[in-house]
Amino acid sequence: MAQAEGARLFREAWIAGVRRHFPGEPKAGYVTPWDDTPQWEREAAGAVYAQVRQFIELSDARTDRLTREQKGRFVALCWTAQMFKHFDVPKSGYVADWSDLPAWQRETDADIFEAIEKATARWEDRR
Repeated sequence: MAQAEGARLFREAWIAGVRRHFPGEPKAGYVTPWDDTPQWEREAAGAVYAQVRQFIELSDARTDRLTREQKGRFVALCWTAQMFKHFDVPKSGYVADWSDLPAWQRETDADIFEAIEKATARWEDRR
């Protein structure tokens, strides 16, 4: 899967996770469709997708042994690095430590990792 497709997969997994885990009605920006997503966010999503995918591949797909928390932490840390790349002074919520993230966001980050795992396995099966 190309990185652009991976970025879109990341965003779709984010939106699905927000809808599944967010308590109440999420902010509109949390569920903005891909076509309306800002360029910086598309780039960040693509970079994190690529990092997760490479991590899975370099682990010979043994990331299935990681806990959901470990998977979510990896996504959150990769996202934090992207926020420092794209913003001189990012919003505190964009760079919060794992323990400071709300439960819905931690669950959503784990969902993103697992969506990339599934997509990577499907892609590998086609090779």
